[in-house]
Formats: sequence, structure tokens, C-alpha cells
Amino acid sequence: MTAQDLQRLAQKKSIRTADRAVVVEVPLADERQSGATDEQAPAETVRESHKVQATLVRVGAEMGFRIWVPRSDRQKVLSEVPHDLHSAFLEILPLNYDDTTLRTVEQIDVIWLKGRSMARAFEVEHTTAIYSGILRMADLLALQPNMDIRLHIVAPDDKRDKVLREIRRPVFSLLDRGPLYESCSYLSYEAVREISEMRFLGHMSDSIIEEYEEFAQDE
Repeated sequence: MTAQDLQRLAQKKSIRTADRAVVVEVPLADERQSGATDEQAPAETVRESHKVQATLVRVGAEMGFRIWVPRSDRQKVLSEVPHDLHSAFLEILPLNYDDTTLRTVEQIDVIWLKGRSMARAFEVEHTTAIYSGILRMADLLALQPNMDIRLHIVAPDDKRDKVLREIRRPVFSLLDRGPLYESCSYLSYEAVREISEMRFLGHMSDSIIEEYEEFAQDE
């Protein structure tokens, strides 16, 4: 058995549902970076993705949220964020969930937290394949159907229609807690930029996002 096989076994967990136990597997971090997109993203694509993450980080930090970014992205994102906001970054998630849920949460591109609660989670989808972020959001709600969190897929304007179509897929619309499209919205790069350029972000509520987000059911 190879080291990779052992790692995969370590990722597999048994989850108890109402009537049985099911085995689930959380993709490894390196799979998240490459295999999840089914393509090798060029360097400029990766840089653009990190810049969008950094913009979301800055907005959240200025609004007073604590910030989580995956460890694999942290240094690149930190380099794009003003130094005086670095103290908002969390090294450990202060969440009381099972290991499988925590492993899923840890891979989300940007999370805004208040105290020990997650307020908003963002997945940045820059490449042609936009499945990985949507899958991660669906995984999270499947594992924790009672979780109260606002979810956002952030992508360029030319990916808008594809994101909204994918969110409406049957596999995402038949979750126990209800369709993913009721909980997860689309947020464009332009919307993120506009919000980031607003004055007095420190005195604003994160509800400003509701003026820019789009939901698939409104299509």
C-alpha cells in the first residue's frame, strides 16, 4: 500500500445518518489544488484567484470579522493584504465539529467568523471548471444540515451563467436541508471589487453583500 493510499484511508470517515452509517471521503489538499479543476491553472490564474481571496479577506477584516484561509493559500493571500489586518487571520478554527466537517471547512477559500460562529463562506472559482467550490459547499451542508451560514461562489462575470446552472443540478437540489440554491449565491468579481472600494467599511454591515449576490432560483 502506497503512502497516498494510506492518506486516502485517513480521509475516509463513517457518518451516522438517521437510519444507517455511510462512508465519506474528503479530498486531500493537493487534490483540491489540481485534480478538482481537471486542468493545470496557469500562474496568472492562480495569482488572480489569490488576489480575489485577499480582497474578500480585507473586506471581512475591516468589517471586524476574524478570517480563515486554507493553510496552502495563506502566505500568498497574506502578501496581498495590508499588514495591519494580518492579526485578523486565524491559525486554528474555533469550531466544535467532527473531524470530517472540520476538514471540509478548512479547505474553503475564505471564511468570515464572529466569535465561534461562521458568518459567511466564499469559494473563488477562476478556472473553467467551477465544480470544486460548489461541491465543497454541498458537502458542508450535507454534513451539517442545520448549519446557519451564508455561502457564496465568487467567479468572473463570464462564469455567472455556468455557476447558476451548476447550483441547480439535481444532486445539489435534493439535499436533506433543501436545495443548495436557497443557501448559496453567486457573487461576481466586479461586485467584490465594488464592495471593497466603499468608504467606511469598518462601520458597515456584511448585509451589504445582499445587494450584490444572485440566487439561482431567481433566474
